[in-house]
Amino acid sequence: MSELYVGLMSGTSLDGVDGVLADFSGARLTVLAHASAPFSPALTRELLALNSPCRNELHRSALAANALVGVYAQVVAKLLQQSGIASAAITAIGAHGQTVRHRPQTYGGTGYTLQLNNPALLAEITGIDVVADFRSRDVAAGGQGAPLVPPFHQSVFGRYGETVAVLNIGGISNLTVVGPELADDVMGFDCGPGNALIDAWCQQHLGQAFDANGNWAASGQIHADLLAALLDEPYFALPVPKSTGRDLFNPGWLAGKLAGFGALAPADVQATLTELTASVCAAGIQRYGLESKSLIVCGGGAFNGHLMRRLQAHLPNLPVQSSQTRGLPPLQVEAAAFAWLARKTVLRETASLKTVTGAQGARILGAVYPA
Repeated sequence: MSELYVGLMSGTSLDGVDGVLADFSGARLTVLAHASAPFSPALTRELLALNSPCRNELHRSALAANALVGVYAQVVAKLLQQSGIASAAITAIGAHGQTVRHRPQTYGGTGYTLQLNNPALLAEITGIDVVADFRSRDVAAGGQGAPLVPPFHQSVFGRYGETVAVLNIGGISNLTVVGPELADDVMGFDCGPGNALIDAWCQQHLGQAFDANGNWAASGQIHADLLAALLDEPYFALPVPKSTGRDLFNPGWLAGKLAGFGALAPADVQATLTELTASVCAAGIQRYGLESKSLIVCGGGAFNGHLMRRLQAHLPNLPVQSSQTRGLPPLQVEAAAFAWLARKTVLRETASLKTVTGAQGARILGAVYPA
């Protein structure tokens, strides 16, 4: 069996798809190609709308899933073209789908998590087996179904005899702490907002997709009272395991928190939102990961220089570093994780951790859609 897998990731930032072609034949994974494709503005708007109850949801969700797969297929084609590798040489594609609702352990105790996707269509277009639906088995076993990446972080970044902390800052931020024993000591959880609120405020006031390098936030002042109001959110005080998403941290949540702060300059709100992300991420490290030698940061947030500086200010004794320093660029980490998860499914190996999701035990994740 080939050890070549494609991983695709479209996260809560809703900006597009990152993909990698990964080779697992060596002692460590090797990324042979990396490609990305943006969402059209219409698809971004529709995916954002489907995060909340709306008219004609079932029909719109199905069409959005088909459109999403169209972007997935573009990225797969780019990866094969870049690498010069034929589709027949790829064992499987790991395609997570787009999370639009995440309500585990609710509504009777099991709850649900929903990712828009059409893996059968992706298999049909690419001629490659597709592995999808990674979260639902963990939820069925009583878990959160998220975050999924800590076992991958353990595999790639873990070092025997050393505590390692990995922070992914996408739309939502999540933290992994891998203990020095590796196999028995891994925890992970969603910290709270990552880029989601920062990006939304930037789009609303500047018409730009994101705050490049955090320059707009750096031009403003942190408003202490607003920051306190933002931090006054019950989710932050919940014990682990826990996970969250745009179900909670969305423009409606922010609008409610901003009530009474109408006189603030937009740049000051942006500075305070960036400080919120830095604060909740740092709080997670201070509670669970201070024995780490450094904090490895991946995801789009790793490119926000102002946010990285605020993280470092909160953690003066812990070097804050891009995952690039550990051999895997920030925008490749989550896509590589889904290649890794797809391989685990194909090999029928467990890929979840009870210590992360709170499920009854480790489970084989994902469903295979043959080409």
